[in-house]
Amino acid sequence: MSAISTSTDAAGLSVYNATSTVGTGKSEMGQADFLRLLTAQMQTQDPFAPVDNAEMVSQMATITNSSGIAEMNANLTSIKEQLTGSRLGDAASWIGKSMLVQSNIAAPDATGMYAGQITLPAAVDGASVDLVDASGNVVKSIDLGSQQAGDVTFYWDGKNDAGDTVATSTLQVKVNGASPSKVATWATIAAVQSPADGSSSKLITALGSYSPSDALSLM
Repeated sequence: MSAISTSTDAAGLSVYNATSTVGTGKSEMGQADFLRLLTAQMQTQDPFAPVDNAEMVSQMATITNSSGIAEMNANLTSIKEQLTGSRLGDAASWIGKSMLVQSNIAAPDATGMYAGQITLPAAVDGASVDLVDASGNVVKSIDLGSQQAGDVTFYWDGKNDAGDTVATSTLQVKVNGASPSKVATWATIAAVQSPADGSSSKLITALGSYSPSDALSLM
């Protein structure tokens, strides 16, 4: 800790000296300690050789900046907490909706519908999308025909030509006759998870967990 001692010089004038003693105090100087040190320096200056105006202004600016930074940090922390709560609230309002995410796996929604989108970098004369089960069997082949470059949607109600439901689980999406730059599918948001570490909320779907920023579209 720091201590202030008084001595007398050869001319008989009082001289104030800052001395240090070793104790069991804190190993680091906090903001309050820093401000006390500056204040003590100003209060115990030699009255016959006071600090000049420029140095005084510099010290005052240092104290002001230190206080301002501490206040700014406190405000930023408060804003962060508010934004985190807002993001969680916004994400919670997504529950029950469907989000388009980049994935080559398709899952049925509440009505049994499989839907997705492929992005073609160039026009094609003919293309198709196969929905494949875990055993490698093509459950449904969707003919897309000739398409211009851009986004092309596909969907299937999970039923065969007789109207019977033949698929209820996730299916792999395979594109034939084209090399899409992106494959995306629609997934229903079942729940929202808020990580304990304070990071962005996670949206829970049948395809896995996603951040809100992963959503290419929402409906």
